[in-house]
Amino acid sequence: MMRRLIPHPLLSVTLVLFWLALVNTLTLGHVILGIVFGIGIPMITAPYWPDRPKISNPLKIAEYTLVVLWDIVVANIQVATIILFRRNEDIRTHWIPVPLDLTSAEAITVLAGTITMTPGTVSATLAADGSCILVHCLDTDDPDAVRDEIKSRYEQRLKEIFQ
Repeated sequence: MMRRLIPHPLLSVTLVLFWLALVNTLTLGHVILGIVFGIGIPMITAPYWPDRPKISNPLKIAEYTLVVLWDIVVANIQVATIILFRRNEDIRTHWIPVPLDLTSAEAITVLAGTITMTPGTVSATLAADGSCILVHCLDTDDPDAVRDEIKSRYEQRLKEIFQ
């Protein structure tokens, strides 16, 4: 019965928290409306998630989030330095194919989003079979190091979360 009422508990909690963050007011009415959204939206969309992702290590989500936030701060400083102090001719952009060990569509989506959110890199395309993602890097001397860093910092952690 509980599985039918709250088919995606993590999604429900996330929706409630995002709703409260969006309205930026903590009142009983907003909390109730957030709970209605948190229960209603997953119930309505549950048939469209037949193979929903299994999160095997929820505590790793917090670690992954902290790593990504740190990398975003560091990358912002690096990109600002490149833009302010380098000439266009000195910027070495590269297209980097990153082979994927991830099999979950949700994990691959999170990886692509993480790459794009980190300044200086953009995930451009995914191979049709999901085996490789093409990443554009704003500036690097060593494309292999960028590929290895994406695999070790992000993909390995996502494998621990989703698989």
